[in-house]
Amino acid sequence: MKQLWCAVSLLAGSLLWSSTAPAQTSASGALLQKMEQASQNLNYEFAYINISRIGIESLRYRHAVVDNRVFAQLLQMDGPRREVIQRGSDISYFEPGLDPFSLPGNHIIDALPSVIFANFAKLASTYEFITVGRSRIADQMCDVLRIVSRDGTRYSYVVWLDVDTKLPLRIDLLDRDGETLEQFRVISFAVDEGVRNLMQGLEKANLPPTLSVPKDDKITLTWQPGWLPAGMSLVSQNRRDIPTMNKGMETRLYSDGLFSFAINITPADKSSTTQTLRTGRRTVQTILRNNNEITVVGELPPSTAKRIADSIDLRSQK
Repeated sequence: MKQLWCAVSLLAGSLLWSSTAPAQTSASGALLQKMEQASQNLNYEFAYINISRIGIESLRYRHAVVDNRVFAQLLQMDGPRREVIQRGSDISYFEPGLDPFSLPGNHIIDALPSVIFANFAKLASTYEFITVGRSRIADQMCDVLRIVSRDGTRYSYVVWLDVDTKLPLRIDLLDRDGETLEQFRVISFAVDEGVRNLMQGLEKANLPPTLSVPKDDKITLTWQPGWLPAGMSLVSQNRRDIPTMNKGMETRLYSDGLFSFAINITPADKSSTTQTLRTGRRTVQTILRNNNEITVVGELPPSTAKRIADSIDLRSQK
């Protein structure tokens, strides 16, 4: 496993730092937009693996459009059967030991890189799209592109797109040093009407009812970050009690359309401590100030998470 990860990291690093390919931002952005369109409009099936620091998982993803409705299935191929099914705007989850349930959504995000469904037209102002060259993945010739934040405060992606279909056949998430954090890699795939015929059976499938998602109360939080990476905007905010800890928590959620993170503030107690933890793409940065515990958690490099936490303005908070 260690040897496999080293090989993956070296290959991704060599592509990231290649100086021979010229930057073609507009052409690269157009290719990435075609990837988004192909992923949402074609009838296809992926057999793929996800590689991360915690191991390798094998999955199958099917996607089809039937009468202008999206049908998709994500299945874990090894171990206990875990399955996610999309029918239109409902996403249904089937997990061992849990009652099946459904949630509203536009696409399945579990075990699939979020970059596949990103809006690249909106990301163009804060990210640079660079054509690296061509390479072969899953016996297909692919265009290779880099996605890099212009201010250098976030992780980056290397994406391999099938030249013919524009579907993503490999996606590497890299840290700021060019080391691979996660890899999505297609082993085999098919694009044909046979996938559509298979997925048609979901039209009459008995799926669990959709749970109602409570609306956020309109609240005002008096604190705010003094600095955010370019392009990050507020998605939601809330205040809630944590009964097990006998204290309240205030939260703001931010996203740039590619990466997201949350800022949580709770009263400090005897167990509170300043710390930095990172597991793969996720960082947890906690600092203490004015008897408050400030935690930034999300898809950020540790240095960026700390800069956000240090910038929190608590002067208006009682």
